[in-house]
Amino acid sequence: MIEAITIQKSAQPQRTLKKEVHFSGIGIHTGRLVSIRFVPAAAGKGIVFKRVDLPGQPEIPALVEYAAETARSTSIGLDSIRIHTVEHVLAAIHANRIHNLTIELTNIEPPVGNGSSDVFVEMIEQAGIEELDSPEFCLSVQQPIYHSEKDIHVVALPGSGFKVSYTLDYPETPAIKSQYRSFDITAESFKKEIASCRTFALYEEVATLMDRGLIKGGSLDNAVMIKGDAIFSKGGLFFPDEMVRHKILDLIGDLTLVGYPINAHIIAIRSGHAANVALAKKLIGSLREVQSGISR
Repeated sequence: MIEAITIQKSAQPQRTLKKEVHFSGIGIHTGRLVSIRFVPAAAGKGIVFKRVDLPGQPEIPALVEYAAETARSTSIGLDSIRIHTVEHVLAAIHANRIHNLTIELTNIEPPVGNGSSDVFVEMIEQAGIEELDSPEFCLSVQQPIYHSEKDIHVVALPGSGFKVSYTLDYPETPAIKSQYRSFDITAESFKKEIASCRTFALYEEVATLMDRGLIKGGSLDNAVMIKGDAIFSKGGLFFPDEMVRHKILDLIGDLTLVGYPINAHIIAIRSGHAANVALAKKLIGSLREVQSGISR
């Protein structure tokens, strides 16, 4: 019997950063000023967020069991402590194959930058990458694992390396309609094709988001707004299909919560944070079933 998930030792070492690096800005949903600092960590530490503004400086691992909210962004939490909008940071970390890092924050969400992962890629490049004296372990998909709900689908198929194919469909919004992109995810392809792609929202959604107390820091400096066949953004679109590329960015960030580099081909149709995190939970659930069978 072929197990659905395996953990495989790769020929690559675990990695962290060579030095600390920081950036300050506002959070897109809270509008609050926040500083983020990347702090190198030892092998086996994993990716951990740290709220240095709170008593005791509590830490929350970037793992799916700490996923707390998936409405418009992905939040992680421990007890009453929350960190919102972690996906843009995590996407840059995953694409650059950083395994161990402490991410210090002075508020409840990372700075938005320009609404993409650009600033976090720049931070990684500024700090440099250090290889550690411990092997990398990857989560490899051996059999299809999927999550579906109505017309939303996301599936992990066996594959070498990490590939993401995404179909975006807004049939009633002429400026978007249907968009499709597929990328083999590497540090190079992420920086060139995905990292700069900004978050977007339909004009009709904005009032609802504001009523919910979200996007207080949102503006055309860090988001793309779409109404009908019109697109509003600072400097125009970076790519004609920037929206589907941003969805791929979000998916990479959300799947970072698996806690391992992933060997799989991820195919997604209209998936958002809730479906992405649901797939991450199924991947980890399948892994635990395998580990439980071995322990018996």
